[in-house]
Amino acid sequence: MCVVCGCGNGKITRKVNVPQEVHHAHNYVRVHEHGSHDHVAVDVTSGDLHYGAGPANVSVPGMSQARAIRLEQDVLGENNRYAADNRTYFAEHSMLALNLVSSPGSGKTTLLCATIEALKQRASSLPIAVIEGDQQTSNDADRIRATGAPAIQINTGKGCHLDAKMVGDAFSRLPPHYHVGDGDQGGVLFIENVGNLVCPAMWDLGESAKVVILSVTEGEDKPLKYPDMFAAARLMVLNKTDLLPYLQFDVASCIAYARRVNPSIEVVQLSATSGDGMTAWLDWILAQRKAQIGGG
Repeated sequence: MCVVCGCGNGKITRKVNVPQEVHHAHNYVRVHEHGSHDHVAVDVTSGDLHYGAGPANVSVPGMSQARAIRLEQDVLGENNRYAADNRTYFAEHSMLALNLVSSPGSGKTTLLCATIEALKQRASSLPIAVIEGDQQTSNDADRIRATGAPAIQINTGKGCHLDAKMVGDAFSRLPPHYHVGDGDQGGVLFIENVGNLVCPAMWDLGESAKVVILSVTEGEDKPLKYPDMFAAARLMVLNKTDLLPYLQFDVASCIAYARRVNPSIEVVQLSATSGDGMTAWLDWILAQRKAQIGGG
């Protein structure tokens, strides 16, 4: 819930139904703390606390579960109206919009720069644009612009995610040829979300698909620790594979964990630095674009 993690704007994320980790050796007791609205499950063996036990799947001091759910419905309902407008606009203009989500430092911007350069070689006539999301600075947008692709920076201040209105506002400021219906000539819009494995998973931007980027430096258990993100994604890009010889990272376990929370998630392994695996990533992008324009 964003009022907890830093947005400060009252936005509430929706619950994504994913399989929960069940620890059969533990005995959890659900309690309602006296004098508060907190719903917490307590492990009577270890003392561990689970504050996602209530119907809202989150706990906010002083806020009832019912009110949290009402706020969620109000805020996400409004966001989803903007997202529906974005999605319709992208479809009318044959624009494939991909929402890139990850933790900070996963290599999203480096991957984007390498992807743009590779697509220039493989599909030179394909229009490419980028919307960059960060709390502050235009550093990443400047890196994208250096490749020749147009980019719009969105700085969210204390916000921990992009929302659909932000994306619509940014898209309207891209070069005019992105706003002309041109049949099967529509391009690819990459939306690089704020680095965060929690809130961006819950917000529909009108994208065609979420792509979660996981660096092998982060640990193979991330899909279990942050299941909502992996449940919402269509593709997991396992990045920085050139570092595998120097790390203790179990690729097979990582993929198995991701498919435990999302059985249909696709996986691409690559290194944006060495170029290994980039062909599979480009194949996936171009296949999604073909489907977007009705060619498959």
